[in-house]
Amino acid sequence: MEKGKAKAVMVLHPGAAKRLIARGVAALPQVRRALEKGIVVVTLGTTNAYVVEELLGRPVDKVSHCAGYIGRELSAVPRERRGREVVLDRGRPVELQPEELLKRLSAGDVVIKGGNLLDPFGMVGVFMAAPNGGTVGRYMALALARGVEIVIPISRLKSVHTTVVELARELGIGRVSRSMGFGVGVYPLVGTVVTETEAVELLYGVEARHIASGGVGLGAGAVTLLLSGEEGAVGRAFEELRRLAEEEPPLAFHVDAG
Repeated sequence: MEKGKAKAVMVLHPGAAKRLIARGVAALPQVRRALEKGIVVVTLGTTNAYVVEELLGRPVDKVSHCAGYIGRELSAVPRERRGREVVLDRGRPVELQPEELLKRLSAGDVVIKGGNLLDPFGMVGVFMAAPNGGTVGRYMALALARGVEIVIPISRLKSVHTTVVELARELGIGRVSRSMGFGVGVYPLVGTVVTETEAVELLYGVEARHIASGGVGLGAGAVTLLLSGEEGAVGRAFEELRRLAEEEPPLAFHVDAG
């Protein structure tokens, strides 16, 4: 190995991976700028709950930030248990009616929306169980039309081996005759994607490559990364990321239980 260079292998369980991704999102220049001068909308989602914590600097009820999820089947948290999207106006939480929020969003503002699929070309897809497209139906066309920034936190664990565009053509609520849980369509998301690898590069200035997914026991749902770079930077990244092992697993109880 070249002198002064180093490599390290890091295993991130799901809670640690989500925390890392959230910190990467919070470090994005466009997010920092919108927190200072504009509006940031954090839509519902399990990873987005961690993003909210990073942006607010305090814990939140993660279950209330979950909407659709994959449990025993394709499921959703009941509406009465869900919270609302978090809207930050110049960094401060505000309550805005949906119509007012949509009217105000403009270039330089940020919508943060998680995804369900990450294809080999870096395209993200999101499941849609609502006939009107749900969150993506409400925000995505408007954001692209006006120049609103779209930021997409998603784990490398969600990597698939086909393309999002192909799946978008194949799926649809009315196209599948049988489904474990909700029928879904797939929407191709366009925006700034932040996975574990981008987050490591943003936060520590080292290269990160995804080398394995999954595991058993505490490693179920884990993502394994290879870090490469200057000795000091790799050492710092390794030590700080190892401390994320203390992070609580996401949704530590069974949401399926109601």
